[in-house]
Amino acid sequence: MTQPDSVNATAGPGRQLPDVSDLVVGVLGGTGDQGRGLAYRLAKAGQQVMIGSRSAERAEDCAAELGLGVRGADNARCARESDVVIVAVPWDGHAETLASLRAELAGKIVVDCVNPLGFDKQGAYALQVPEGSAAQQAAALLPDSTVTAAFHHLSAVLLQDESVESIDTDVMVLGEDRAATDTVQALAGRIPGMRGVFAGRLRNAHQVEALVANLISVNRRYKAHAGLRITDV
Repeated sequence: MTQPDSVNATAGPGRQLPDVSDLVVGVLGGTGDQGRGLAYRLAKAGQQVMIGSRSAERAEDCAAELGLGVRGADNARCARESDVVIVAVPWDGHAETLASLRAELAGKIVVDCVNPLGFDKQGAYALQVPEGSAAQQAAALLPDSTVTAAFHHLSAVLLQDESVESIDTDVMVLGEDRAATDTVQALAGRIPGMRGVFAGRLRNAHQVEALVANLISVNRRYKAHAGLRITDV
């Protein structure tokens, strides 16, 4: 697969993003809005996708609704049978879910897109995470996996809207392993309108996750589904 020039440019000088067309992408929490939307967009782009859930039956039903060759399974099977695993579970179940899947996720690229947020009368706000961020918590819980962070700033509404052909936004990708972040950037670039941009190491994930609180405020004020674009890259 030849990547478009606009996607190649974000890999860095002298680097091209890898061919990821044959990878199986699992989505833990794939029956939720964000996970379901990501599964739909990746499958529509031609990626092999498996949805994971605590309930295999629920995952299978969701996969059948999406079509596009998406498969459903319980979280453990989804983790075992996928090459890259996106974590899109609710924050309050994040640590428990990952700790229970340590063996199944060993050797995998794990993409954490969880945003630790709280909500009160003033709106959304970032929560303090002892490890620093959800992605860093994932890395601590999964020492045998290659943890990255990405897909935080995407509108679940747009992702699931079949009338929307292009998701015009950049995806900030963070991680310690350059080959892994290249892979995640390439996956993002398969979705029309989307581009993956390397944005630093996992220690910088907190502010990326926290920025979602600002986007929620933007969306509420302007009745929009705001995304991000990185200029001059």
